[in-house]
Amino acid sequence: MDTLSYKTITPNAESVERKWVVVDATDQVLGRLCSKVAKILRGKYKPCYSPNVECGDYVIIINADKVRLTGKKMTDRIYLRYTGYPGGQREATPEVLIKKSFNKHLKPGINPLFIQVMKGMLPKNHLGRRIIENMHVYNGPNHPHEAQNPEVIDINKLK
Repeated sequence: MDTLSYKTITPNAESVERKWVVVDATDQVLGRLCSKVAKILRGKYKPCYSPNVECGDYVIIINADKVRLTGKKMTDRIYLRYTGYPGGQREATPEVLIKKSFNKHLKPGINPLFIQVMKGMLPKNHLGRRIIENMHVYNGPNHPHEAQNPEVIDINKLK
């Protein structure tokens, strides 16, 4: 038997074909939307998925201000962050984070609520920090990534 014909091919960053995807967040539940977006960012819907390679697609989320949360999570859920200084623990509700996303001083494509939620769903290592940069979130229906020819997908059709 020729053992050289049974080599396992593992993908690397150069061999993976990555595309741009647009997801509409209108009337979507935040956690369910983000869990599917996390799978797209990791590349778990691709046949060439490898857990140690950045093989996911770039995701553009539009209408992020129209996302909804179930129950009283909009005012009762608390997200914590720490500045690094004594007494520097800060807390914010999703309502406050959505208001912050309209801040003119934030870089376009950055939404504090979506970043906070997505960080919990991605690996807590160097790869996870690189993957989250492939997500671009915009409050309105417009985005500046038309040159990449993004493909519009229906997030409800994914498992």
